[in-house]
Amino acid sequence: MGALEERRRIREDVVRRAREWAHSLPFRATVILVGSYARGDFNVWSDVDVLLIAEFTGSPLERLKSIDYPAGFEVIPLTHDEFIRLFSKGNPLAMEALSTGVLLRDDFGVSRLKLVNSQAPSFE
Repeated sequence: MGALEERRRIREDVVRRAREWAHSLPFRATVILVGSYARGDFNVWSDVDVLLIAEFTGSPLERLKSIDYPAGFEVIPLTHDEFIRLFSKGNPLAMEALSTGVLLRDDFGVSRLKLVNSQAPSFE
């Protein structure tokens, strides 16, 4: 197997595992794979960056403690309102999620958000 084929296989496996985890969550959630695995420029030290939008309470640390996620996953827990605020301000994480992220599950309809002129956020 060539190097490019191996990288494609590794990425597909990570996306599959992340999608399975996203669909196993017992609550409403939008889950987006972001970062190097979403872009395809991962390396051996890369972790799996996942934006998790759900109906959370408490601090980000308390949110993380309440979620069971696979080893190697770096979960970024946000509420829907927090994500919308980041999106409306053009925050790089929100922009990346919508431009290069891999949508794994979308209970909150985040996929309806669009980027206008490649930068300015807008609602569809």
